Amino acid sequence: MSDPRPGGTFPLGDLTVTRMGYGAMQLTGPRVFGPPADRPGAVAVLREAVRLGITHIDTSDYYGPRVTNEIIREALHPYPEQLHLVTKVGFTRDESGGWPPASSPAELRQAVHDNLAHLGLECIDVVNLRIGGPRESVAKSFSVLAELREQGLIRHLGLSTVTAEQIAEAQEIAPVMCVQNLYNIAHRGDDDLIDTLAAQGIAYVPYFPLGGISPVQSGVLDDVAERTGSTPKSVALAWLLRRSPNILLIPGTSSVGHLHENVAAAELHLPDDAIAELDGIAAQPEKS
Repeated sequence: MSDPRPGGTFPLGDLTVTRMGYGAMQLTGPRVFGPPADRPGAVAVLREAVRLGITHIDTSDYYGPRVTNEIIREALHPYPEQLHLVTKVGFTRDESGGWPPASSPAELRQAVHDNLAHLGLECIDVVNLRIGGPRESVAKSFSVLAELREQGLIRHLGLSTVTAEQIAEAQEIAPVMCVQNLYNIAHRGDDDLIDTLAAQGIAYVPYFPLGGISPVQSGVLDDVAERTGSTPKSVALAWLLRRSPNILLIPGTSSVGHLHENVAAAELHLPDDAIAELDGIAAQPEKS
């Protein structure tokens, strides 16, 4: 019998999450800064996500800042037992809406405590360390999070925007349960990394699942969507779910209607000929 939960499930250590999750970044104002124009609408989206069976919500206290975490708490606290919240640390927001790094030991500890306070938790399921560049050592920052994990404030650890070498460096310190990197149907620089992580049982969470798709590539998505009676966005998300069983999706939206479209992608069957076309999108040249 197939798993009725959106996209099936995948283990994050001792946790089980739906492969189709929800990313809360879009529940803020413009540029992920300040409050949303429709806070009741944001609350409604979160409650509908849980009603649809989603058990994986991605957030960060630097979204807003604080905005998404406070809305999540308003909408869902006390949290259902099966719901798992994942946050990120390593950056902050300045008064102009910029994203300066915040990865000193003191800043990381404060960020974890802020996430806990604003979400209303004593322990958060997963904390991802966002890294600032491919040459940056993760050891010092990841060690701080590992200490907080030992203290019982964090259940599991992950990484964001990292290379295979940085992941290996972190694994010398503590287990890595998930990796969040840029990846989608058109940008597949992490193909080898996804397969390596899958062999280790580590989740891969692509962000910007529809970012940077050219008009030529978009045309292929349009054609497949028309043939399958779906939408280009659903096709792109369905392709990601099929790409590897360790891929977890966290598409974001502030619309209940778009949320339903995202979740529908988990049920979309892509025939073999469509898969062959979609697999070739990354090699599609832009027309001059």
